[in-house]
Amino acid sequence: MIFGRSERGKSPVEPVTLKILVAGGFGVGKTTLVGAVSEIRPLRTEELLTEAGRPVDDISGVEGKHTTTVAMDFGRITLREDLVLYLFGTPGQERFWFMWDELSEGALGAVVLVDTRRLEDCFAAVDYFERRSIPFVVAVNCFEGAARYPAESVRQALDLDGDVPVLLCDARDREPVKEVLVGLVRHAMAYAAHHRQAVPG
Repeated sequence: MIFGRSERGKSPVEPVTLKILVAGGFGVGKTTLVGAVSEIRPLRTEELLTEAGRPVDDISGVEGKHTTTVAMDFGRITLREDLVLYLFGTPGQERFWFMWDELSEGALGAVVLVDTRRLEDCFAAVDYFERRSIPFVVAVNCFEGAARYPAESVRQALDLDGDVPVLLCDARDREPVKEVLVGLVRHAMAYAAHHRQAVPG
């Protein structure tokens, strides 16, 4: 039992809560990832794609997609008794990017989800977190039928720094997604420790 009293009658552990962003291009699987791992019913703000949106929403490669996130997805996962992650999935289309600044406020780090068939769609997210010095990992969503590439090839294609983890996952599967989140927490902690050492005093 996660939050019950111990056998000695001690008070429940007060968990540390951390905010994680899930970002990436349109149709890359952000809503699916949050839903796969969340222990609560995810909050979703999806709307149907309309004909009016076709001129501004590039659905190349995701022609079967009929809905889109217009604000955010929200979920929660308990990694340990004392560690809870709140997940915020960002909208992928450029016209909703104004929301990223608010969503990223106070975030520990981010998962940038990518589809190797449309790798260019994640450039904006990578650039966003690099410019704001927000630690992130790149998670390759292994879609059925998509070619598989070594993590190092993805790193080179995205021109990532050597310390940015590149992980493979299936956004529909809880365990691989959980490993991605654990990898992000570890990376963010190492990132913070490095920057503390780099700043005197």
